[in-house]
Amino acid sequence: MKLIVGLGNPGAKYARNRHNIGFMALDRIATDHGFPAWKGKHQGAISEGRFGSLRAVLLKPETFMNNSGQSVQAAAKFYKIEPQDIIVLHDEIDLAPGKVKCKSGGGHAGHNGLRSLHQHIGPAYHRVRLGVGHPGHKDAVPGYVLRDFPKADEDWLDDVLRGISDGAAELAAWDTAKFLNTVALRVSPARSGTGSKGPQGTKPAPEPTPESAPADEPQTAQKSPLQKLMERFR
Repeated sequence: MKLIVGLGNPGAKYARNRHNIGFMALDRIATDHGFPAWKGKHQGAISEGRFGSLRAVLLKPETFMNNSGQSVQAAAKFYKIEPQDIIVLHDEIDLAPGKVKCKSGGGHAGHNGLRSLHQHIGPAYHRVRLGVGHPGHKDAVPGYVLRDFPKADEDWLDDVLRGISDGAAELAAWDTAKFLNTVALRVSPARSGTGSKGPQGTKPAPEPTPESAPADEPQTAQKSPLQKLMERFR
């Protein structure tokens, strides 16, 4: 069994914030893969389902971001899930908007949700870093992540969320290569080569210009013996 966690803040006020992209990803997965309605449990919203033969629990902590670890710890204890089987999706300001990367272990890089997870379950869990871009100065980060995605970001955001859902089975199995490839197919789909012209046909050779017929050479008329004799006496 896998525990897949999306980080965010509960309530309609925060629903479209950059900080809530983890919640958005889990909502897309649950909808697309037929998971049952969310239930309040373990200080969060829970939905249990399967990706093929692999059972998975989706969790959106409702403790607010800074205390996300409390909810994750409670759910992990209840389902007897080790940190190595926990996958966390979260916003990442150090990645460009639309970029997705996977990581196992490591530090929390100042992310308050990850900081709380480190405190409650340690650093050995997996995480999916969802790029939202950086405001340019560290002092602007809190306000930046707590603002809604602008309308200009809607297209790439929808592509990323759909890509994550498309690759949910690979994500649950932590097959990161296949998962990231599936996301990439949504974000940067392969396009048919419209500019390919293929082998160029051989240009038809111009028809040979007919050669001018040679001028008729003057023909010597056939003369009778009598005519030849008369010419001798002219």
